[in-house]
Amino acid sequence: MGIERWHLRATKWQKVGPAIYAPATRVDHTMVRLEAAASRLPAIAAFSGLTAAWLHGMDVDACKPIEVIVPKGNKVSGRSGMRVYRAGLPADHVAVVDGLRTTNILRTLEDIGRRISLVEATVIIDAALQAGLLELPHLEEWTRSRERGRGLVNLRAAVAAAEPKSESPMETRLRMVLIAGGLPRPKAQVPIHDQRGLFVGRPDLYYPDCCLAIEYDGGTHRESLAEDNRRQNRLIEAGVTLLRFTAGDVLSRPAMVVAQVRAMRASAGTQDAKSDFSSASAGTRGVA
Repeated sequence: MGIERWHLRATKWQKVGPAIYAPATRVDHTMVRLEAAASRLPAIAAFSGLTAAWLHGMDVDACKPIEVIVPKGNKVSGRSGMRVYRAGLPADHVAVVDGLRTTNILRTLEDIGRRISLVEATVIIDAALQAGLLELPHLEEWTRSRERGRGLVNLRAAVAAAEPKSESPMETRLRMVLIAGGLPRPKAQVPIHDQRGLFVGRPDLYYPDCCLAIEYDGGTHRESLAEDNRRQNRLIEAGVTLLRFTAGDVLSRPAMVVAQVRAMRASAGTQDAKSDFSSASAGTRGVA
């Protein structure tokens, strides 16, 4: 039996586009919204930016707004709930994910790196690297091949600042606060061993020149607090100084974070030169 117009007026159905309806229980499902959006686009269009990143499996908001790219010269008009970009879109920049045309992961990260802030672009690049969606050398090579266009400087800076070992968005933001504050780039996820060679911990960030460990405190559950305390004690016993910062510190008090880290490094006799994002792609080595 078909669906009559009066059926669509019921609360069981909700409009998701011009003449497009979906069961109300599924309207909040991102894939339903993207499928509805795709039905309103020409075949040459592809999802891009954060929408493409979501399709590639990343934990981002895909629909605020839905981002779409169409080749230059195409006269596709704007679409409600979508942001339409017009740019070159070679065939080898396009992938098909779950039946939907989207930019491939390299082009997706390029578009994101050109469009959003340096810090947030680095957060997304770090997450893609950590998820194994691509390897940093491939992204670096891709970025070097891009010769012009708006946002290229920001893109290159984000790739230079990327860290495959970063394990969370807030860890990336903390690292970027330190670098932006003029501190040297800390190493990430360095395994620390005591004098007997026993493993004692792997802090989020680490300055080996002054044995300073820095961690993002995400307010972990009570059951993990005891183990966190034991790990902290083992690091201190191994001669490592530990600073811990919260989301409020990183997002609202970055100057305080930088000042505390700088003061701790100064007390250890280190001298900090101004950091440079152009050197941010230097590798990290573990400390045995």
